[in-house]
Amino acid sequence: MKVFITGGTGYLGTVLVEHLVTAGHDVAALARSDAGAARLHEAGATPVAGSLSDTAVLTGAAAAADAVIHAAVDYTMTDESTATELAAVKALVAGAASGTVPKPFVFTSTGLVYGFEEDQDTSEDAVLPEVSAQPVKVAAERIVRGEAGISGIVIRSGLVFGRGGSALVTGLIQSAQHTGTSIYVGDGENAWTPIHIDDLADLYVAALEHPVSGVYNAVGAVPFAFRALAEAIGDLTGKPVASVPLEVAEQNFGPAARTLTTTSRLDASKARDTFGWSPAPRSLTDDVRSGSYAEAAAR
Repeated sequence: MKVFITGGTGYLGTVLVEHLVTAGHDVAALARSDAGAARLHEAGATPVAGSLSDTAVLTGAAAAADAVIHAAVDYTMTDESTATELAAVKALVAGAASGTVPKPFVFTSTGLVYGFEEDQDTSEDAVLPEVSAQPVKVAAERIVRGEAGISGIVIRSGLVFGRGGSALVTGLIQSAQHTGTSIYVGDGENAWTPIHIDDLADLYVAALEHPVSGVYNAVGAVPFAFRALAEAIGDLTGKPVASVPLEVAEQNFGPAARTLTTTSRLDASKARDTFGWSPAPRSLTDDVRSGSYAEAAAR
């Protein structure tokens, strides 16, 4: 299968390219720079020169592919980045829908679209709240789900971890090193269920190979509480662990600190049942203590 992917040199995209190539697919990926193109060549993919602003390039590449993955992520949420994201999704969808047979189109969303309220329904058919940490993803989902000419698959993932990555995890590690304390907010008993990046990549490959349109939550099998994560980071960095009020956390992380107070109740049963997918029982806190995050702590 010829697969075109955006974000192929990013955290998730790099692993997706690896899994797709290993599965025998012919991968083309958007490359904004010569360095990115070189990394894609080394990974066995064909670079497509351009950026998310190059809508004609996106449309042409999506039209030439058998399947499309939009894995590029920009969490800055400026007016400019929002406009770029939505224009890029429209261009990709237009290209994918130009053929005679609906193509699989996998869109990378996030569980953050469910917002902050404790009583919010987090099932895939829930009515999403007006306020969330990722309103641009909600708008882009509507574009993907509204196009009849593609097999639109929306993946709403939990916190992605593994291979020493994830902006939230590495940011908490760096904050502990910088401030001298590994923090959590309040009692820190609020819990999330994260997903290992290799398990998430396996889900994308399964969804492309046996596409079923719809929205799918994607989480792993081992939850963590934020206090336990702070303690793991303390063990990794040798820093003391402390509870702080939200206002103090906001001084370090800005408005994003509010997400550190939430509880995630995502259920991935639909993805498991639909695609025969089974994430491994991998622990974020174990990975932080004695796995792939040692390099992040050393930086």
